[in-house]
Amino acid sequence: MQAQQTVFVIGECMIELQRAAGVQAMAYRFGGDTLNAALYLARLADPRRHAVAYVTALGVDGLSDDMCASWQEEGIDTRYVQRLGDKLPGMYLIETDAHGERKFHYWRSDSAARHWMRGPKASAILQQLANARHVYLSGISLAILAPADRELLLATLAQCHAQGGQIIFDNNYRPRLWESADAAASLYHRVLSLSSLALLTLEDEDALYGPADVAQVLARTRALGVAEIVLKQGAQPCIVSYQDTVQEVAAESVAQVVDTTAAGDSFGAAYVAARLAGQPPVAAARAGHRLAARVIGQRGAIIARTEMPAG
Repeated sequence: MQAQQTVFVIGECMIELQRAAGVQAMAYRFGGDTLNAALYLARLADPRRHAVAYVTALGVDGLSDDMCASWQEEGIDTRYVQRLGDKLPGMYLIETDAHGERKFHYWRSDSAARHWMRGPKASAILQQLANARHVYLSGISLAILAPADRELLLATLAQCHAQGGQIIFDNNYRPRLWESADAAASLYHRVLSLSSLALLTLEDEDALYGPADVAQVLARTRALGVAEIVLKQGAQPCIVSYQDTVQEVAAESVAQVVDTTAAGDSFGAAYVAARLAGQPPVAAARAGHRLAARVIGQRGAIIARTEMPAG
């Protein structure tokens, strides 16, 4: 039997506060793009073949303790989560008005996750990443880092790539986290040139590079050397480009869309889990659509285990 391999997922999890119009009390939960992906991947991957580890930093406060405990309950390896005594997790507030419109407010400019590469275990963790078989990160994973730390992470990913490791990149683009679109585009190009799999969202591609059709996006990404590309288009079919084929894979129908939070994160996790299990790209895309359909049909980024699709 194949020895167990670890999928290292890099990113940030934040505290999410929610306040509805006219309600004084607030509820909280935890969320973040790559954390959502790591959690679903941990649920879906065969634990005999693949473990899922999260790479980030938290504080030493009670909420950070709760985060780690909840990840461990989901089977996520937290040995690579550094605990920084002088930092706290990032936080954001969602305010919902009487018409259901949502507004987001962020407190993350000095969050612990932004400093994970300067923590006491950073050198050892980077060595693990350089020797990894699978590394998953997003545009947000890069955006939160200082420029010097981005360069160090890119150098580590280059080592991983040179040794045959698979780098998986999700293009989540949040303009407010970047100094400029040019800075983001430059880093994206460099990461994609090292990536085996690109999980792209057309809306984010257009926001970063300007509007383009599907063929142009695929050509731009292929030119960077990416062998496998999945282009997500919301409720429209996703596009799977692999080797010499390009195929559309229809999305699952949803009776009522309740909350689109983590739609792309869950799709990516199910796609990667299926590919790790040896399924072909089109079957993996169908698995991604199945899970995303379940997720957007309920409120919140994380659905109950009992709501996970069969198979």
